[in-house]
This record gives sequence, C-alpha cells and structure tokens, in this order.
Amino acid sequence: MVKTFACSFTATNLDARSGIASVVDRLRTLGIPAARADEVQIALTEAVNNVVEHAYPDAAPGDVRIKAELSPERLWISIQDAGAPYPNGQLPEGNPADVNVPVQNLPEGGFGWFLIRELANNVQYERSEGNNNLSLCFEIQVTSPSAGP
Repeated sequence: MVKTFACSFTATNLDARSGIASVVDRLRTLGIPAARADEVQIALTEAVNNVVEHAYPDAAPGDVRIKAELSPERLWISIQDAGAPYPNGQLPEGNPADVNVPVQNLPEGGFGWFLIRELANNVQYERSEGNNNLSLCFEIQVTSPSAGP
C-alpha cells in the first residue's frame, strides 16, 4: 500500500526547518527505520536549503512544496519550487570536495549535492511550467510503527 502526504512552506530558513522536521516526523510514524530516516533528513535538508539559498535571489521567498510517496520498498520525495532554474537546466554533479588541504583552506560549502547523491538511490530534476521539480528516491524497508512503552 502506498502512503502519500504533502506539505508546503515559505522558502525561509525558519519555515524550512519546521517543514523538514514535520516531513521527517511523519516518515518516522509511518515506520521508516531511524537510521534511514536520518539519511532522508540530511538529503532533504540539503535540497531544501538549496531552494532557500538560491531559488529566489531577486524576489521575496516563494513556496516550497514537498510530496512524499511511501511504499514498502521505496520512498519518493518530490520538492517543487517556482524559483530560478538550475544553471543550464542541470543539477550540480556533486563531486566530493577536496579535504586533503590545510584546515584554513577547507571549503565552507560544496558538500550538499555530494551528500544528496550519496544518500538517495535516485535523483531526478526537471523544469516544467515555471517550476523546479526535484525528486529523490530512497530504498526503504518499512517496519511496523512501534506502539510505544
């Protein structure tokens, strides 16, 4: 049985944090193992932070819409925004940053797309009807939600 849910929030740091937390909390109640839920949270946070930081550079923050579709074998998370398209219509490659440098030369960023691609089993992007549509697929073994103590 496929379970779906959705949420939306404004592309601000505070609203993004709250929106991501609500998605991950819902996934946990649906039986996603804790370690996999943590990985989904990291990838989702990186993807949504990209929207917050880059999608609306010359305008007021717009909305971010997240839809989750969970089956017993996989989780698809779709993230949609009406912000600026990715350069050349392509996602960044997500190559690992070189960390074999002196501490003062370590990059401050550049790890996000590498993490997303490492944690998700499939990453897809398309621009349609003025929207960015990013889909992340995670292989999942759903467990029965615990009844608690």
